[in-house]
Amino acid sequence: MAVTFARGFRAGTAACGIRAFTAGASAIPREQKDDLCVIHSAYPCDTGGVFTTNKVKSASVVIDQLHLQRNQVQAVTINSGNANACTGAQGFRDALLMAKLSADRLDLDPYQVLVSSTGVIGRYLPMDAIKPGIAQACGQLSEDAGEAAARAIMTTDTVPKTAQVEVDLGGATVRVGGMCKGSGMIHPNMATMLAYITTDAAVESGLMAKLVKSVADRSFNQVTIDGDSSTNDSFLMLANGAAGNEPVRAGSVQAEQLEAGLVHVAQELARAIARDGEGATKLITVRVLDAVTDGDAREAARTVASSSLVKTAVHGGDPNWGRVVCALGYSGADLALDRLHLTVGGLVVFERGAGVDVDLAAVRRAFEQPEIEIVAKLGLGEGRAEAWGCDLSEEYVRINADYTT
Repeated sequence: MAVTFARGFRAGTAACGIRAFTAGASAIPREQKDDLCVIHSAYPCDTGGVFTTNKVKSASVVIDQLHLQRNQVQAVTINSGNANACTGAQGFRDALLMAKLSADRLDLDPYQVLVSSTGVIGRYLPMDAIKPGIAQACGQLSEDAGEAAARAIMTTDTVPKTAQVEVDLGGATVRVGGMCKGSGMIHPNMATMLAYITTDAAVESGLMAKLVKSVADRSFNQVTIDGDSSTNDSFLMLANGAAGNEPVRAGSVQAEQLEAGLVHVAQELARAIARDGEGATKLITVRVLDAVTDGDAREAARTVASSSLVKTAVHGGDPNWGRVVCALGYSGADLALDRLHLTVGGLVVFERGAGVDVDLAAVRRAFEQPEIEIVAKLGLGEGRAEAWGCDLSEEYVRINADYTT
């Protein structure tokens, strides 16, 4: 059920033919996948969000940042196939209209609806197709439509991405579920990524806004595919209180337990994005341990995972561990080479300031596995972090060379 796993959340989908209209087609193809979804909560949600750091922002991102100020969100409407970015005043009118059309169907105020878009940049939304799609999606809301919603937001993704978990908050069981899309234009500090986590936990007002950045820093901000950052990146966390527990307060044990559940779901989704990177054949997990701080560890792990030379070495099965050491050196994290201990696929390749006598054929075999783990122990403190990426393949070039055609 994923994004509808938490009590009180439902979803509905529709096939609008947005990609076809965006590409200039005059009619919806006969075989058209769902490309719009609506997530609805039975109750107003305490909501937190983080968005793209790109100075070029989609109209949907700007509208959501305004609507979040009232913190009365009860629905999210999402379309794929068109980013509604670089579309000027018309883009803002269309984003607001998406919110209003959804609000009218759900008996809400427009500021209670957030909107997200993903797809091709620089094309106007085909509102004549989206209007009936919103009506259809709102008219068939179901708690069983979580998987369908995850499929509806896909662009170049090859699989839907969902995760869920139950969390015990001192005797009260709450649910946390989520979905995301993301496959290319993915880089730390968000990506061409839309992610939504819902929970039925009751929380004090403002808690989700306090937690969302920390959750993102340990999950989605540690994913890298190709070094590009999108105009539309959005990560939202919504808590509707349907579980009926005592409201979770910031700084409490229950807040720590809930945050752990949110991080778990977010990390599962982040790994799914890395595994499904455009043209990817391998998942790369980089673990950095014993850094001076967690921040240093995050920086070092992200740098290794995003290195094009590391990505191509992994893709080709080249046992060139020197590229990993090089990336650690320019990452900005504190590094003492004589303390560095590096393993690839469990094989020690570097320690005490130099490479070790290792079977390079075994390292090659490690690089050829569908999942590769690189572990760097810096020997400087207690900071630790993980980052996730994928190999860089010829297929990535093909996908992005043909993206709008």
